[in-house]
Amino acid sequence: MFDIKDVREECGVVGVYAPGEQSARLAFFGLFALQHRGQESAGIAVSDGQSIKVHKDMGLVTQVFNEALLSDLTGGIAIGHTRYSTTGSSVLRNVQPILAESRFGQFAVAHNGDLINAAELRAEMETRGISFESTNDSEVIAKLITNSSADSLEKAVIETMCRIKGAYSVVILTRDRLIAIRDAYGIRPLCLGRLNGGSYVVASETCALNVVGAVYMREVEPGEMIVIDDHGIHENRAIPLERHALCIFEFIYFARPDSLMYGRTLHEARRRMGHQLALEHPAPNAHVVFPIPDTGTPAAIGFAEVSRIPYAEGVIKNRYIHRTFIQPDQRMRDLGVRMKLTPLKETLAGRRVVMVEDSIVRGTTTGQTVKMIRDAGAVEVHVRIASPPYRFPCFYGIDTAAQDELIAAKLSVEEIRDYIGADSLGYLSLQGLIKAIGVKKDFFCRACLDGKYPIPISDEAKVQKFIFEREPTEPGGELSSVSYDAGP
Repeated sequence: MFDIKDVREECGVVGVYAPGEQSARLAFFGLFALQHRGQESAGIAVSDGQSIKVHKDMGLVTQVFNEALLSDLTGGIAIGHTRYSTTGSSVLRNVQPILAESRFGQFAVAHNGDLINAAELRAEMETRGISFESTNDSEVIAKLITNSSADSLEKAVIETMCRIKGAYSVVILTRDRLIAIRDAYGIRPLCLGRLNGGSYVVASETCALNVVGAVYMREVEPGEMIVIDDHGIHENRAIPLERHALCIFEFIYFARPDSLMYGRTLHEARRRMGHQLALEHPAPNAHVVFPIPDTGTPAAIGFAEVSRIPYAEGVIKNRYIHRTFIQPDQRMRDLGVRMKLTPLKETLAGRRVVMVEDSIVRGTTTGQTVKMIRDAGAVEVHVRIASPPYRFPCFYGIDTAAQDELIAAKLSVEEIRDYIGADSLGYLSLQGLIKAIGVKKDFFCRACLDGKYPIPISDEAKVQKFIFEREPTEPGGELSSVSYDAGP
């Protein structure tokens, strides 16, 4: 895998209710804007009021869909999903949306997040003879809805929300409705926008609204269920709000800089992180400040502004390298950073430089980058990290390493500095991070930084990524894309 980051994005979801419009095409553009949240697979489900069609496959959004496929996905309501696996391996049977049959009619589900009680719920249903086709936790949501004793789909969704625990932002498609739900803590983001008078879009980030021409309305509240149909938009407090606990790494790394969360653009928040970082860890003798693109760029700009050290591009990112499903050998892994980043010797040679990065997780790629900068002629490399040390794993939808693989859980800052080969190393403090964002710290899940998990984690949940793995149920295993028309 050729990626300089050791933290992987979660997933991206989008839902479109646009009667008379090509909703699948709008969902495609929304997914394209959310590609950074997951690059393993993509899928779209669409309803024309009579039947639901689904197409999904492994790969990037532009690899999974083309003009012919989008033209065939006709209908005014659609949901889409782009995935990075956190529960269940990266194989076709785990690609979303998931289509389900129920006495309420057909529906499709797309989910961003992780359920920490998925194993318990699945085991309970399997003892009742309920079978599963995938190995992800999203199918648990679909099966709970399908097998609910409620007398309507909306009540079945609420009943399901009362049973599942963990992080979930979910979009649900029926033949005539779009439903959006968010967990009681709001750990994973979800927002609502208006296309025109009777058309709406929900998405993981506001950048997906912008690309389809929707106007941002608000965030979906934690514990809320929104139903959109031909009578308009229906807002319902489905389960009680526990507390606001948006993942703080959305601000540090995951979300696109042009997205809006808690009323703040991510770019401006990250620029202020750079301001604070320069105050906490100055580098007065440096000649130049440069970022590791792209998420380090706003913080590097901010660092340069406060420190009055010139800002420049020190490395160029190859934007055409994405995740690969070919497993490279160790020598190729070692070349991964150089495949993605190219140093600019004119900026670096003979200079004392400040390299600004958003985070360090395992530390191996940061060390390789520092070496690359030295090889380009830098005489000193001072590393500044626009977040606190990452010490604890996430169980709410981010695929991070086990704690014993997290470098800050094992080493002091000085030991990390020595490990990565930097002349100095400075992390932004948690207090400085919160100050830069401008939102009270109790409005975030900060567990990866301080170990305080808003939802208690069982030992079983701590090892759940491959907890459901078994031989594929479909004959022949994982061979091709999935595309089907579910008729009335």
